[in-house]
Amino acid sequence: MKNKMVKDFILLGVITVLLLSLVVGFSSNSNKAIAKVKSKRPIIIQGPMPIEAEAFAKKLKHVKEIKSGSFIFYKGTLNNYPVIVEKTGKGMENTAAATAIAIEKYNPIAIINQGTSGGHDPNLNVFDIVLGQRTTNIGSLKTANKGEDQGIDPTIWKPMDLMASEGSAGEDPNAEKPRFYEGDKNLLKAANAVKNKYTKGKVVEGTIGSADVWNNEVDRIKWFHTKYGTSVEEMEGASAAQISKAYNVAFLGIRVLSNNKVNGGAYNPTTATACQEYVFEVVKKYISMNSK
Repeated sequence: MKNKMVKDFILLGVITVLLLSLVVGFSSNSNKAIAKVKSKRPIIIQGPMPIEAEAFAKKLKHVKEIKSGSFIFYKGTLNNYPVIVEKTGKGMENTAAATAIAIEKYNPIAIINQGTSGGHDPNLNVFDIVLGQRTTNIGSLKTANKGEDQGIDPTIWKPMDLMASEGSAGEDPNAEKPRFYEGDKNLLKAANAVKNKYTKGKVVEGTIGSADVWNNEVDRIKWFHTKYGTSVEEMEGASAAQISKAYNVAFLGIRVLSNNKVNGGAYNPTTATACQEYVFEVVKKYISMNSK
């Protein structure tokens, strides 16, 4: 009887040790997995308005909401990779500040600025998506030299590249040109690889124009389309591209047409969700490309 009790006690001890080993091993593996996710540089997805950011944020797992000033960050994971959705607010100033904060705080590997836009190209329709092969500031302009009572003529204004030199852009004839920010080749590759998954319109590469101006004059829109080659206009992308370049962070603008004045395409707010669904596929593809 005594021997049986000793054997049972030893067996119980062995079982306990095995169980503890399993628990410790599971905990260790879990901690390693968490550490592995944390060690990866996140992808940041920017959206100006709630309808341009929150649908994507709902697709992430383990989301934690963080505020910094007026900017909101939704930190989560997608396929075990860290992804942060940033609600930047509207406009160039908000987006520039939000981009700098995001880079300083989170050291992202890439930034995608996405959302809605107005069409400049008559061949593009509502729900079509433009991948920013180039992004440019269409609000950076130099007016003609006119005196009092000589009138105003926006048709002869010139593009102005504020980044051409550290001197006065207004006095520098070499600055009389647009500044284009090229979309990152790997982000473009990922975006093009999944464009067939988007069924609500076509996906094309083009030029995204940005400014704190809402253009309703069709002739003015056509002027930008001719001068800059713009496909669409919005109010954020160029500032995010400029700050991303300053920090050497991969950048891509992705914009869906929510309206198009030049061909009568009426405004449709549901395009914002459609764009986020497509960008979700782009991010998954980009993660898979960088996991190999």
